[in-house]
Amino acid sequence: MDQLLKDLTEEPLIAVDTESDSLYSYFEKVCLIQFSTPRADYLVDPLSMDVTKLAPLFANPASQKVFHAAEYDLLSLKRDYGFTFTNLFDTMLAARILGWSRYGLGPILEEYFEVKLDKRFQRHNWGQRPLSQQALDYARLDTHYLLPLREIQLNALRKQNRLQEALEAFERQTHVQPSAKVFDPNDFWRIKGSKDLEPQQQAILRELFITRDKIARKIDRPPFKVMNDSVLVQLAKEQPQSEKTLHEIKGLGIKLLQHDAQHILRAIYEGRTAPPPQYPSNHHRPDDETIARYEALRHWRNTLAAERGVEPDVIISNNALMDIARRNPKTLSILTKMGVLGNWQFETYGQTLLNVLKRAAVQVN
Repeated sequence: MDQLLKDLTEEPLIAVDTESDSLYSYFEKVCLIQFSTPRADYLVDPLSMDVTKLAPLFANPASQKVFHAAEYDLLSLKRDYGFTFTNLFDTMLAARILGWSRYGLGPILEEYFEVKLDKRFQRHNWGQRPLSQQALDYARLDTHYLLPLREIQLNALRKQNRLQEALEAFERQTHVQPSAKVFDPNDFWRIKGSKDLEPQQQAILRELFITRDKIARKIDRPPFKVMNDSVLVQLAKEQPQSEKTLHEIKGLGIKLLQHDAQHILRAIYEGRTAPPPQYPSNHHRPDDETIARYEALRHWRNTLAAERGVEPDVIISNNALMDIARRNPKTLSILTKMGVLGNWQFETYGQTLLNVLKRAAVQVN
């Protein structure tokens, strides 16, 4: 680790990526950190060594950290280690700002470097040890070409006069914050088919949904790998009341039935006697005038995006537009104090946004 830090600290440009185990663990964690410099590639195993020493590297404004689709990596590293980040370059964000039609790393590497990534490893279990040489090679390629890709994009951003827009988007990315993983029992309404069930079946589905999460936590597996949603719906419909009938349900694993059959049956019993759940009402729905302002802002944003050949959220995000629609600023001073726009966005779009709000007010009245 000390040698790695020595090597990386001397570099003004460092490519970074991470691999996690969200498809294999309930309590997701970073399982691999990859770095590339113009001279070498590095693979760091955070499961076997202390990586907190990397904190000054990520926080150092003198070195630019180059990611592809940085948000997930930043959230993961902040969640697990509390790292802070400065001086970021995101090659996926850059591709989207440039209007590239394909901005996934695989298609970009194929187009610009004639390199084909092995798709088998996109769903790999990075928490297992040892990792195969093929897996390590795949992980290395995730950062190996990011620095030359950055150079290509930097030139294109300058040519299109989009560099300031991109730098602001990169800086905004550094402020993303992880949120605690909180289980909400009422999320069972998100399950496909939940609204088509009878009321008492919905109560059973809710209890099964809660039980599945408890089992998933206990064995540290993602809930969908304990029982998938369609199995929960089938259980809610058929309501087996014995281990024998439970074994007849397809999609229930042998180990699950060996250890948790009684918990599943208990959930079905409690659901049969529980009051039917009420579908949550949307108390946060904006009023009609706010919606009218939001739709006007969105129409303007979408039209501009189409003219530029980029996706709409590259211009301004939906969340920012809704915030502006709710608060309905009347002056540039109020708009800038809201803090939803970066400096470049404010200077480029600020007055236009106010004009759109004024026109929307006239149409409503």
